[in-house]
Amino acid sequence: MPEEKINSFTQNDYEIVKREVPYQGIFRMARYQLRFRLYDGGWSNTLTREITERKPGVGVLPYDPILDHVVLIEQFRPGAMANPQSPWLIEVVAGISDKGEQPPDIAVREANEEAGCEILDLYPICEYFVSPGGSNEYFWLFCGRIDASDIGGIHGLREENEDIRTFTLPADEAFMLVQEGKIKTPPAIISLQWLQLNREWLKQLWQTK
Repeated sequence: MPEEKINSFTQNDYEIVKREVPYQGIFRMARYQLRFRLYDGGWSNTLTREITERKPGVGVLPYDPILDHVVLIEQFRPGAMANPQSPWLIEVVAGISDKGEQPPDIAVREANEEAGCEILDLYPICEYFVSPGGSNEYFWLFCGRIDASDIGGIHGLREENEDIRTFTLPADEAFMLVQEGKIKTPPAIISLQWLQLNREWLKQLWQTK
């Protein structure tokens, strides 16, 4: 497919007319007035959009290629209080950069803080915008090689009010949780489906190290 058919426009094809910040907390809410070029030529009307602005995020699925186990975490999420089952969600380790760290460094740090895991190697899965209709959040996702033989317990930083349950389970059981709809967070779903597709060659790669 020709490249021009994939991306039609560039950073030069929109215009910010006005930007204001009505709220600043852990996240920032920015209100934009903007316009953009149209596919059939010309410009759109000036429209108003509110964007939640936050620092980029990084997630990592810890995986033991010898035991064929993954490490998942469970924690309370206020945004999931609407979930009929429970606002405690099953997730992969994740965090944001607050010190100018690179994504792989964040993955290693968060795996230690949230799950007590030492990352021995990292393989990039993908990177993506989380919800570009209303947020600028960008997310990097990795799979991390670990030794899962002694992983578990309660982790997290008390000063950040984290109370995180860490557990291991066979990869096939984790894949079944996705299939049954029991995992509802995108990084966990994406990374587990990726592992299901790539597990055999990843095991061969990591078992030789």
